[in-house]
Amino acid sequence: MLVDVYSKEGKVVGQIELRDDVFAVEPHEHAMHMAVVAFLANQRQGTHKTKVRSEVRGGGKKPWRQKGRGTARAGSIRSPLWVHGGTIHGPKPRDYSMKINKKLKTLARKSALSLRLQEGNLLVLEDFQLEKPKTKEFYQVLKNLNLNGEKTLILLPENAEELYLSARNIDKVSVLEAEKVSTYHILAHKKLLIFKSAVEQLQATFTN
Repeated sequence: MLVDVYSKEGKVVGQIELRDDVFAVEPHEHAMHMAVVAFLANQRQGTHKTKVRSEVRGGGKKPWRQKGRGTARAGSIRSPLWVHGGTIHGPKPRDYSMKINKKLKTLARKSALSLRLQEGNLLVLEDFQLEKPKTKEFYQVLKNLNLNGEKTLILLPENAEELYLSARNIDKVSVLEAEKVSTYHILAHKKLLIFKSAVEQLQATFTN
């Protein structure tokens, strides 16, 4: 599939061949859903914890005698019924991680990339370099491409530190190396901007 390549001035300067088995598959909604759910689940630490009555400090002595006071029976000041007492059925540390098989994960990424291309929300940008990090210059590039103000994911080639530092602080923009992008990152942004040299690196992550 041939796709236009844009210059940093926002003009079409050529075309690039994209692999049909990566950018022209039928989007699989369920695969994308599973990949996003797994990604978000794997971000959870699962370190939440509350103390039951046996773990709260104090409460070893019976507060008052069993009978004769006209009040309810009490065996500990750390009862869950008391202020500063233990917690009933509170959260415990747990592992939220989810695993999905490699083929499903690959299908989900291909589906997300194909979906953005079908929507017309995927752009390929001609490679350029910055001598030093300059956010203002990179913002002008986005403005030339009509991407300013849009929630945009920029995929960079390896060792592009100046470009990364220039783009990372722009509002609504996220920056990643192409080979590290996930289904979640693609779907979480409306626009996808890929540097021309990053396209090959991205396609190389798909072995089949």
